[in-house]
Amino acid sequence: MAGPAQQFDHEVDVVVAGSGAGGMVAAWTASNAGLETLIIEKADLYGGSTAISGGGAWLPNAPEFLRQGIKDDPEDLLQYLQTIAPDVAPARHRRYIEEAPKLAAALEATPHFGQGGFFWIKGYSDYHPEKGGSPLGRGLWPSPVDRRLLGDLADELRGGFQRVPGAPRGMWMTSIDFKQLIALRWGGLRGPRVLLRLARRTIEARLRGQEILTSGAALITRLRLVVRDTGTPIWLKTPLKELITDSDGSVIGVVAERDQRLVRIRARRAVVLATGGFEHNEAMRREYQPEVGKGWSLGNPDNTGDGILAGEAVGAALSLMDDAWWMPAMQIPDGVFPLVAERCYPNQFIVNSDGRRFTNESAPYTDFVHDQLEGHRSGVSHLPAFMIIDHYGWTHNIIAGHLPGLPMPKAWAASGLVERADTIEELARRIGVPPGNLVETAERFNHMARMAVDKDFGRGDSPYDRFYGNPNYPNPSLAEVKTPPYYALRILPADLGTKGGLLTDENARVLRSDGKAVPHLYATGNVSAAVMGNDYAGPGATIGTAMTFGWVAAHHIAAGRAADRVEPASV
Repeated sequence: MAGPAQQFDHEVDVVVAGSGAGGMVAAWTASNAGLETLIIEKADLYGGSTAISGGGAWLPNAPEFLRQGIKDDPEDLLQYLQTIAPDVAPARHRRYIEEAPKLAAALEATPHFGQGGFFWIKGYSDYHPEKGGSPLGRGLWPSPVDRRLLGDLADELRGGFQRVPGAPRGMWMTSIDFKQLIALRWGGLRGPRVLLRLARRTIEARLRGQEILTSGAALITRLRLVVRDTGTPIWLKTPLKELITDSDGSVIGVVAERDQRLVRIRARRAVVLATGGFEHNEAMRREYQPEVGKGWSLGNPDNTGDGILAGEAVGAALSLMDDAWWMPAMQIPDGVFPLVAERCYPNQFIVNSDGRRFTNESAPYTDFVHDQLEGHRSGVSHLPAFMIIDHYGWTHNIIAGHLPGLPMPKAWAASGLVERADTIEELARRIGVPPGNLVETAERFNHMARMAVDKDFGRGDSPYDRFYGNPNYPNPSLAEVKTPPYYALRILPADLGTKGGLLTDENARVLRSDGKAVPHLYATGNVSAAVMGNDYAGPGATIGTAMTFGWVAAHHIAAGRAADRVEPASV
């Protein structure tokens, strides 16, 4: 929307649209640089997809790693990122590598993070160690935090205070606790220790009245506190409607809806879009990702592509619109459940409608769904795929929140989510796949499991594959599927959010199709085309990139270079 002298209802230096990790960091950084900043948030809650995520952030060379004696050569990191995402401009990867540790150090310098604000899960491997990723992992997770620190802001946190399903009141769990809880059924000394730790936490939380948050909710809580300390306001229930431009095409503000009326907010320096992806915009998904069904996404339900559409309307280029941060999932009665650890367990394999395996079941989740969708496009249905589990696997693993030893939820069986049979042939008939093919697949899989080598797809070759596996087996990811009865679970291609959006440069500036910047417009997070391209470097790469480029954008704005010209760039 362009025009000469324009009237505004409100005026600041920087408008940030979106209150997930990327938007929070952008606003905090801009405010610390002396810029008057405002966050507008579509929902009546802050936190975006970050607040309901695992909360990990891929931040190589962060201070926590240096304290552990781990320092990566930036050139090695660049080579890794360029190997897995060769179509992404190298300058974007370089900037990420340079700025991620600076951001982590700056957060540590605040009272709400400090040196203990993040923790490392040693051995939670990068997703492609065979291509230059670290088998030790470069992801960091937010340390648990008491929700009560938010005071009056607590009720506006997305997700609120949620208990661990089926757990006693007051119990809380981190990602490392979950890993150790999975291993409980496999024996070892850590099992009793993790139970004692969880019991102690439960008692302590009850006695002290604590409301401990972990994962993404903990990260957003800490970020909300640092933003609060800057005095930066967040206007909830204020969706972005469009960008305002001047006669030269420079972005000078936004139109938003507030209190049921349109308000025009001038941005003296810049607008930063951090509004998330388009995973819940049915029309956009039909256009760009037609195989994906409605309601399959795990992303923030308010993510409907608002920032992408607003940027496109002022000439921004789009990229990667057919891709997402894919996540295989089960559509259980309570919603969509992501399958991360389950695919790494032994005693299971996954097949298409022809009864054939089609990929390494334990592969990183985005890779798994890429193969599922590619296979589906070949003419053989892979939607759904079927996880085949034997009784030993069912009774020794946590599957979609179902604890070993408990009866199968009646709603699972009633909805057809899970089928059960005493033989592989009967199971095949129940799920509509050729019985002969499924028997042949099971026999071949079991033969390879006995040899501890997956000759077809290399399952268990990568440290990532083995992280959630059973260390008692020669190949922690492989064990025979041979103990009746057998179970088949329906697997759909869900996502953590879309990864296509506005094309940006190494300074987080939004670009036109000719490679020139849209003056004074920035984007970070899933509103922008992913810095990871079609791939995924490791756990936390979504949030790590969003926060880092929120930091980059704010520094670039503060330096007064918002309207600089840029050279044409790739994805």
